[in-house]
Amino acid sequence: MKEQSFYLLAGNVQVKERVEARNELEGYAYSLKNQIGDKEKLGGKLSSEDKETIETALEEHISWLEKNHEADIEEFKEHKKQLEEVVQPIISKLYPGGGAGAEAPEGEDSERDEL
Repeated sequence: MKEQSFYLLAGNVQVKERVEARNELEGYAYSLKNQIGDKEKLGGKLSSEDKETIETALEEHISWLEKNHEADIEEFKEHKKQLEEVVQPIISKLYPGGGAGAEAPEGEDSERDEL
C-alpha cells in the first residue's frame, strides 16, 4: 500500500510540475501580448519591426501551446526559453541595464531625472 501511495504522489508531483511549466509559458506569452497591445506602455515604445518580431514569435508559441496541451515539462520550458531569446534583446534595447523584466519599474524614470 505504501508503494502504491508513493507512485501516486510521484505522479501528482509530475503533473503539478508540468502544469506549472505550461502556466509559466502561457502567462509569459499572454502578458507580453497584452503589453505590446498597450500603446501607453510597451506597445508604444517598440518600433513596428520589433513589434512584428515579437508578435510573430508570440503567435508561433501560443499556437504551439494550443496544440500541445499534454507536452512534457522540458518542452514547455524550451518554448519559453525560445520566446525569451526573441524578446529579451528587443526589451534590453528599450531599457539598457534593465534586466529580465519586460518593463521598467514604475517611478524609475523619475529617479533617473533626479540624478
